[in-house]
Amino acid sequence: MIARCRPYLRVTGNAGGRPPVRWMVVRVAGPSMVPTLYDGDHLLARRGQRATSGDVVLAHFADTGAEILVVKRAVRPVAGGWWVASDNPYAGGDSRTHGPATILARVVWRYWPLLRRRS
Repeated sequence: MIARCRPYLRVTGNAGGRPPVRWMVVRVAGPSMVPTLYDGDHLLARRGQRATSGDVVLAHFADTGAEILVVKRAVRPVAGGWWVASDNPYAGGDSRTHGPATILARVVWRYWPLLRRRS
């Protein structure tokens, strides 16, 4: 699941004259986190929070480059980063394919759509 992000600033101190980016708005693209998240969902993610096993996280893989971000479930810490997995067992693009990931942020809220219709 590829994520499209926009950073938001939260001033928590002076880091070299620039405020640190803490919050990111993420738009989900793809089916890899179904049934938890769907294509088009909007998420709020927070950088700097420690991830634990079971958290939904925003991450990137070393072999895909820093510009490709993915939304995955953190499974466990391993040498070189975190083992992350898709909630959809039929979707690829997780640590089974790319190896350990670097976690950038922890997803704290799905704010859109407000309600999901049950089918």
